[in-house]
Amino acid sequence: MILIVLKAQIRPEKRQEWLAGVKQYTADVRSEPGNVSFDYYENGTDPNEFVIVETFRDGDAGSAHVATEHAKNFFAWMPAMITAKPKINYQDIDGEAWSEMAEVSPE
Repeated sequence: MILIVLKAQIRPEKRQEWLAGVKQYTADVRSEPGNVSFDYYENGTDPNEFVIVETFRDGDAGSAHVATEHAKNFFAWMPAMITAKPKINYQDIDGEAWSEMAEVSPE
């Protein structure tokens, strides 16, 4: 399984355009056969910082993802939206990307 966490700082004046674009991109990526999950989050104290968390079945699914038209278009569009080069955490994980948290259980 591939786990990718991307952190990006968005230009304040591009915020609405970013929100519309990342919403569409989310729908496009979620429709890929090798995608396990794709979500984006706004920082609670910085409304212009976003994190994208995505998982893919395996490296082949990740490679297929970056070859899609929607990924190529998003990567070409994104530089006009950001203030700095995004940070990325890429993990190739043997097995599941997620496990249960030991410290907390529902009541």
